[in-house]
Amino acid sequence: MQLRAWGASLAALGVTAASMAAQPRQTSRDVPADVPGILARVGERVEAYFTRAQSLICRETVRLQTLRPDLITDGSHARQLVYDLRVAWQAAADGDDALEASVLRDIVKVNGRSPRPTDEPGCMDPKPVSPEPLAMLLPRKQSEYAFTWAGFAKVDGRAAAMVDYRSIEKGTPTVTRRNDCISVDLPGHSRGRIWIDQETGDVLRLDERLTGMVDFDVPPDRSRRRPSSSMTIERADMSIRYRRVTFQNPEEALMLPTSIDTITVIRNSGAPRVRKSQRFSDYRRFVTEGRIVQ
Repeated sequence: MQLRAWGASLAALGVTAASMAAQPRQTSRDVPADVPGILARVGERVEAYFTRAQSLICRETVRLQTLRPDLITDGSHARQLVYDLRVAWQAAADGDDALEASVLRDIVKVNGRSPRPTDEPGCMDPKPVSPEPLAMLLPRKQSEYAFTWAGFAKVDGRAAAMVDYRSIEKGTPTVTRRNDCISVDLPGHSRGRIWIDQETGDVLRLDERLTGMVDFDVPPDRSRRRPSSSMTIERADMSIRYRRVTFQNPEEALMLPTSIDTITVIRNSGAPRVRKSQRFSDYRRFVTEGRIVQ
């Protein structure tokens, strides 16, 4: 999460798809489900996807808007950003042999114009490098979460199985400050739900929210003689929707995110209520490597 001392936002993005072998459609919440079997197959598909996604790029359009107490737009100017976005799956920076999935962004437009060398990223802007949200479904990551069966539903007309998740361990929030920008890491303070297509096994939707309000102290800004203060994160809701994207030459279909909507409510901040919408379009493939054969 990234916050601003006089404004705030939740930074979250992902581009991924997860599949499992097709399961018989069910209609009753009481029907038991093989959650470990579902997770095992989803983990395999996420690994395969991260390998494939390194040759994909898309256009991400971000809109940041402050809200009134009733969560309706307050009428102020919305900040709009456009990025080229791709997924990387590479060795972790700490030297761990395991691969880490990340989302990489290159800025293209800032409020409708080309970025200038003097432009500074806004505190509420998405980070150039962000963790991939469905990386938690990788086999080596699943043990960090508790998964439970939640029943059946429909998403965009598709019959879906629902699986809830939460972090097993809750860590202490870590707060850092750079001028007016404050970054808050909240390990284990979230829980969510995944909707999985019963016919194809694709992830159709992922929602996440805080398990409860979080209080934290804001470090002082000695360079500007601002004392320390405190804030409370009251709400941080995120919803990701996925859609099938088809590529040609060669023909291929992947489930990819179409939108992410986030609402954050942070007490004692200059912009206590913020909505961030992220829309993804123009998916395309590119060549990552090649060789000349004589």
